[in-house]
Amino acid sequence: MSITAYSIFEASARKWPDKPFLAVGPLASRAYLPDGWEITYADALNRIAALREAYARAGYGHGHRVALLLENRPEHHLHFLALNALGVSIVPLNPDYRADESRYAIEHSESALIVALADRAEALRAIAQTCARKPAVAVANEPFAPPAAPSRPPETRAPDADTEASLLYTSGTTGRPKGCVIPNEYYDVVGRLYTEAGGLAALREGCERIYNPLPLYHMNAGVFSFMGAIRVGGCSILPDRFHPGSWWRELADSRATVAHYLGIIPAMLMKAPAAPEDRSHRLRFMIGAGVEPELHAPFEQRFGVPLIEVWGMTETGGGFVASHEPRMTDTRAMGRPLGRDRLDMEVRVVDRDGRDVVRGEAGELLVRRTGGNPRYGFFREYLKNETATQEAWEGGYFHTGDVVRQDDSGMLFFVDRNKNIIRRSGENIAAAEVEATLLAHEKVAEAAVIAVPDDIREEEVMACIIPRDGAAKGEALAREIFDFCNARLAYYKPPGWIAFVERLPKTGTQKVQKTEVFPKGVDPRALEGTIDLRALKKRK
Repeated sequence: MSITAYSIFEASARKWPDKPFLAVGPLASRAYLPDGWEITYADALNRIAALREAYARAGYGHGHRVALLLENRPEHHLHFLALNALGVSIVPLNPDYRADESRYAIEHSESALIVALADRAEALRAIAQTCARKPAVAVANEPFAPPAAPSRPPETRAPDADTEASLLYTSGTTGRPKGCVIPNEYYDVVGRLYTEAGGLAALREGCERIYNPLPLYHMNAGVFSFMGAIRVGGCSILPDRFHPGSWWRELADSRATVAHYLGIIPAMLMKAPAAPEDRSHRLRFMIGAGVEPELHAPFEQRFGVPLIEVWGMTETGGGFVASHEPRMTDTRAMGRPLGRDRLDMEVRVVDRDGRDVVRGEAGELLVRRTGGNPRYGFFREYLKNETATQEAWEGGYFHTGDVVRQDDSGMLFFVDRNKNIIRRSGENIAAAEVEATLLAHEKVAEAAVIAVPDDIREEEVMACIIPRDGAAKGEALAREIFDFCNARLAYYKPPGWIAFVERLPKTGTQKVQKTEVFPKGVDPRALEGTIDLRALKKRK
């Protein structure tokens, strides 16, 4: 039988039918399932079979794409597996997208159907009517009865490892998000990378309960922890999001043995006063990325749980896991290649001219899979963007854009990221996308978007703006520009800081030199006239 995400799940459901598969922990403040919820592998297999039959009856099959807006709820995984069994690819929609962002993803992906929660359906129907294909919207109620497919399935063969399983949108450095085509093979390899990491991150069969507060439209929760749990007969615990005030209580109530994090999570938890709940959990380890070195050891000492740093991207699937001692917790160590054939990665660290740097020097990280197929387990391509795909794989290695250094032992240390990507609370924000929105405002003549540090969210968006002639600089204009962006971009993308400047330094080819906008060593947030808009950035 060909490997698909569904076939991996089905095998585990046969092996561990009575083990819990998905869970939602109790949380009184949550609008849905406040008392918690759980389903076994056997019961999930039956639910998925019913959904699969409903989709097949309606004519959906191999080669179709279905957009899902199901937030971090169990329905997301159940519908995904039902569709995957038929060879249908899912397009997870970010629930924080504004109308234009959702319309772009729906149109670009050529989704044949949108499946949504009841309270999101009306807005999505209005968006769908502005699309060229006008896909129908189905509510994920039970019994589920989707409308008829608009066309026959493009493929007649059975789905296999090469079949597209999902289309994940990731922030591009030059404009609109790029759609990463993710095959079933990726789901298989990513799950294996998690379950075979070993060391402090070794997973046990039939007993792990993995709590991941990250969004399901990202590969971390949508693929990495999900497939890892399935492969060992574990349970995926689905919180709606990270709640700092109830984090330890939620972990205890849901009986989690593993938890995922981003750098913001340890930072916020360490700011809370000590409490008995600090060690009321059953965690064996936490796994994630971005913990500050100065917080790493103190966090582990206070809460009694190791933080395992990892590196990966949507395009690469998995990557590196720092789960074996010495973990070098006082550094930004993110793991090393272990040399496992067809599972680990070959690494190059190169300078701007593509030449390998000497060990210990910083350079861009290039990766490819070991073995005969360098793209094994990676994304297949950027949808409808062959040029970007070729550029990313120039020279036979995937160019990550991340700056790292590597020591003589092979350990990789994170240094910096692509300067055109801003990392805010786990979201990658393309500076180019924000700049394009700013330039659409009638009072903006030129704009450059940069990342500035943020004590809570790692980085924040700063817009450096030259107003058009006649536009009065000041807080009123800054608020007007923010509101313009906020109506068109997900809430976390608009500028949290705006600085009106006289000029933007440029190269001879008129490219803005972002590192030269402000003098070296100067914090632009502290300059006179810089306007703080962070309090306006809120979920609707």
